[in-house]
Amino acid sequence: MDVNHVNPFIEAFFNIMPQIGFAKIEKKGVILNKEIKSKGIIINLGIVGDAKGNVVYITDIESGKKIASKMMMGMPVNELDDMAQSALSELTNMLTANASINLSEMGVNVNISTPTLLYGEDIQIKMNVDKILCIQLAVDDIPIDVNIALQNL
Repeated sequence: MDVNHVNPFIEAFFNIMPQIGFAKIEKKGVILNKEIKSKGIIINLGIVGDAKGNVVYITDIESGKKIASKMMMGMPVNELDDMAQSALSELTNMLTANASINLSEMGVNVNISTPTLLYGEDIQIKMNVDKILCIQLAVDDIPIDVNIALQNL
């Protein structure tokens, strides 16, 4: 996978997260995975078009509650209820849509699916790709992993 096709996802964080109220956005690292594992929240969005695959966002449940609270104008989020799940799903939709706009500006046209949110103690996802690129980010010290598994790029 070309780094030029990964940068739009990183740029999306720097474009969208400040609009929601996050002040500090940091890229922490990049690793390659063969599968995705989580003890928290996973939100998956499909990608179709010139590139095909998935973008999978991961964070732990406490971090997810903090993010949902910020999205809901500081309203306390004590549990991962329907409203909090909806806020997190909408955030990933905004991030992935922004990344797809960034990709289209490079001549790569894609469409995205609606988000699918999963949460639990031991979630594993295996994808039909050789490598999954995991970009480790933090927003106001809240860790979020963005796993990109795309083909045809």
